[in-house]
Amino acid sequence: MTNDIADRRTAEAFSDSWVNCFSPSPYTQVQVREWFDPIELEALAGKKVCELGCGNGGLLQDVARFSRTVTGVELGRCVEIAKENFRRMKLDHVDFIQEDILAFADGHPGEYDFVYCIGVLHHMKDPEEGFRAVVRSTSPGGRFHCWVYGYEGNFLIRTLLEPLRRIASRLPWWLNKYALALPLAVPFFLASQVVKRLCRDPFERLVPLYGYLQWIGAYRFAFHHHVAFDQLVSPQTTYIRRETIAKWLDRPDLEGTYVLPRNGNSWKFGGVKRP
Repeated sequence: MTNDIADRRTAEAFSDSWVNCFSPSPYTQVQVREWFDPIELEALAGKKVCELGCGNGGLLQDVARFSRTVTGVELGRCVEIAKENFRRMKLDHVDFIQEDILAFADGHPGEYDFVYCIGVLHHMKDPEEGFRAVVRSTSPGGRFHCWVYGYEGNFLIRTLLEPLRRIASRLPWWLNKYALALPLAVPFFLASQVVKRLCRDPFERLVPLYGYLQWIGAYRFAFHHHVAFDQLVSPQTTYIRRETIAKWLDRPDLEGTYVLPRNGNSWKFGGVKRP
């Protein structure tokens, strides 16, 4: 992220989430692989990899098992939790740097074979600048991959949750997590369990967030609580249209670009930086 005050405040808010997360990694390898698709984790063998906005290192725990060297970049204080998690795992080819991703990219241009940024750009004051940092860090011939909240498919979240988030993000983290996110996680979890049992047709067309609820319904209540808190803790969130991402990718130094839907309410996108 940048040195902008709003971005720093956002990084610290997410540090509250990651420092108090229910697990060193809230993700399963199935989730991680789905996030990275169409890129196979096995394809990272021998690669120099960088995650921009690594949180507590949850995604890196799977990525590190396949990569030659890995660098996690994080602006918030939760980078210390990430370091501790990896010390316990005794993985010595992983390095962590506490820095905003724009400054990091300026200092490490074209250094990494694979750069990814999952769930970060949509929380930056200027998401496009964050995307440019991803490309800047990628080596010629290297690949990059990102994931962001979509504008499409999130009408319910944008209209109902966003007003609450603006208030909740100003509260102490513990009040936000246990007085707001926890009660909200209960109907969220129950809804996902109901939708998980519905057949796709005709409910896919009738139920808001059907694809997302189908996906998250496979995971336990603690993960639903984590996601609810994650939504409420951020001081700034942008929901990004597919056409906006397509414009970001429309540049002469990129090739093999793609934009793929995820769960009907978010976008995965990436490509290759031309040699």
